[in-house]
Amino acid sequence: MIVLIIGAISFGTLVELVPLAFSKQLATPVEGLEPYSALELEGRDIYIREGCNTCHSQMVRPLRAETERYGHYSVAGEFVYDRPFLWGSKRTGPDLARVGERYSDAWHRAHLYNPRDVVPESNMPSFPWLFENELNAERVPKKMETLRSLGVPYTDDDIAGAVAAVEGKKEIDAVVAYLQQLGTLIQARR
Repeated sequence: MIVLIIGAISFGTLVELVPLAFSKQLATPVEGLEPYSALELEGRDIYIREGCNTCHSQMVRPLRAETERYGHYSVAGEFVYDRPFLWGSKRTGPDLARVGERYSDAWHRAHLYNPRDVVPESNMPSFPWLFENELNAERVPKKMETLRSLGVPYTDDDIAGAVAAVEGKKEIDAVVAYLQQLGTLIQARR
């Protein structure tokens, strides 16, 4: 019986996943999609490091309640350059897929410094060290080269300018840059 169950699950998995692996829709970026800038890329890495993706999903599902609250549902072409994907399924905090340009930079800074200053009922922790820590500019070009080898279309100019783009910036600058671009491409297309 165990062998039959494993066989059935394996067959079902193959039937569902193999067609997706060959789907052009999953590998084709939406029109106008650009890879993350050096500052946004650093912000994304800090977002992951600080565990933001454990409480905030980044995928609006095509359900009426979600699209009314968060905006246009997520499409696969938005995430072609993301490694790893940050879709998530747990929402202790709101979904951030369409948060870009919804709030000012100052709002994001205040929210990350002390969330209860702008959202009194928030249970999000504070991140004051983001305002003190400087970015390590030296490792950014190597990250971009690695992502280019995985298919992200970074140019030689992007990589050459990466150090200058993040040098002297604080971690908070990078996180805010990352948050401010989330979902803006789809919002502009609506």
